[in-house]
Order: sequence, then C-alpha cells, then structure tokens
Amino acid sequence: MENHREYLRKPEWLKIRLDTNQDYRGIKTLMREERLHTVCEEAKCPNIHECWATRRTATFMILGDICTRGCRFCAVKTGRPTELDLREPERVADSVKKMKLRHVVVTAVARDDLNDGGAGVFAETVRAIRRKVPYCTIEVLPSDMKGDDESILTLMDAKPDIFDHNIETVRRLTKSVRAIATYDRSLAVLRRVKELSPNTPTKSSIMVGLGETKEEILQAMDDLLENHVDIMVIGQYLQPTRKHLDVVRYYQPAEFEELKKIAMEKGFRHCEAGPLARSSYHADEQVDPESRLRHDRLIEEEDHEDQRI
Repeated sequence: MENHREYLRKPEWLKIRLDTNQDYRGIKTLMREERLHTVCEEAKCPNIHECWATRRTATFMILGDICTRGCRFCAVKTGRPTELDLREPERVADSVKKMKLRHVVVTAVARDDLNDGGAGVFAETVRAIRRKVPYCTIEVLPSDMKGDDESILTLMDAKPDIFDHNIETVRRLTKSVRAIATYDRSLAVLRRVKELSPNTPTKSSIMVGLGETKEEILQAMDDLLENHVDIMVIGQYLQPTRKHLDVVRYYQPAEFEELKKIAMEKGFRHCEAGPLARSSYHADEQVDPESRLRHDRLIEEEDHEDQRI
C-alpha cells in the first residue's frame, strides 16, 4: 500500500510576487555568459527576484554546482564534483565589477574531495574581487571544511569583511537535517574564525519549521553567543521538492518578530528574522560600519572618476 504523506499548504502571506525586470534579466544573462553559478538559483532561494531585481545583489556559488554532501533540506545537486576551474575567481570578480555590486556573498558547494575543502579557491576569489572592485565588501559562506585549521587559516588570510557559516538547525535535529556536518564542529569553526580575526563579524543561520521547540531555538542562540557570533539569521524552512524534508509547521510573522527581539536582547549585534530570511538576505546591511564608510568613500571616488571620463 502506498504511503500518502500529508503536506502543509503554504500560507497566503508566504506567496511571492515575481518581479523579473531588466536588472533581473541582465544579471541572469551575465551569469550564463560567464558560466557562473548562484546559490540564489541552485537552492531555489525565495528572495531571488527581490535581490536581483531591486537590490542588485547576488550570492555567487563557486567550486562547481555538485556538492559532495546530501543534506536533506537542500536543493543543490549531490554527486562527484568535476575538476576545479582555476579561472573562476577572475570570472567572479569581473562579473561583480560589471554589476557594480556594493556587497557580494561568496558561497560554495561542500568539496570534501579536496584537501583544503576549497579554501584556496575561496581565498583567491576574495582577493580577485578586492583587486578589481575595491569598493565592494565581501562576505564568505563556506562549508565547515571538516574543521581543518589550515583551511580556515587559508581562507581568513584573504580578509573577508564577514565570515558566515550556518548551523542550519538546533542540536537535536542536526543529524537528521545535515550530512557529515555536526553542530559542535560548526560552532568550533565560528569560534576559531573569531580567534584568528576578532574584528571580523561572524554570522550563522537556522531554519525553523523542522520540528524544533522554542526552547531549542533559544539554546541555539546561547550556543552561538558563547562562540562569539555577532549576527544571527532565522528563516522559515521551505521544502524544495517532495523528496526533501517535510515542513512540520509554518511560523507566523509575529513569532519571527518575537525571536528577533529575544536575539537582540540576548546580545547579538544584528538579527534578521522572518519567513523569507536567508543567510544572504539584506547582507549588505550587516557589514561593520567602519568597513561600510571606507567602501562608500571608494564608491564616491570611482563615481567622480567616471564623470571625468
């Protein structure tokens, strides 16, 4: 007998109005021309139209589009990755320059087949963007790189403006939600980054709606704060396909507001919480104020140079 699973219907307030304007189409065309991947598309992010069409921001996904892990919440393809494209950092930097992005997020599939987990390509991508678009602030969102200290050192040597690594869910659900990654190893990576670069903001996200309790969410907040994480993002889990984990429940907007209030009272520098909040959502607003001022001055200088030309 077939097992008929019941699926929760998405609430009306979670339905998204698409805006595929000229900016959106231009970015999509550029991504195809440069043979680049974005997590916006691969992970079926619900904010892609707002980010591409309105904010003109994008999250580049380097190291290919095939992940070595098979997390049960994620829509990115799983399998054996192809060889590395060593020209990818320059192509990403060229695209950031063409789009005139002020803030860029660089993420990647997990590459457990590589000794450094892809840290070297991450670092080269950060440096390439710095050379070609000095006014752009850069956020990195890597895997845990198996907690390897040399890999973390390699990536942080490139000096990103924000380091982001997601714990994804509460401790109890980690084993059923994530593949290979562990709750404690993710916390250890975030702690190590802060030890290496105390002034670099660190950030982590969780999805709700997978069956966690409020007490477990609050414990996750405390765990992140104990490991010196500055920024927390809380968003609703949305099932990418019927092969993925089911949504246990949809949180109401008022519940996200309450969680954000609690997070700020606990001591986070910033908390983004909402049904569609994701790691890179409004990421440009989370940059350290001093870094933003420095990069704003560079933007003004480039605008004056363009006017002279």
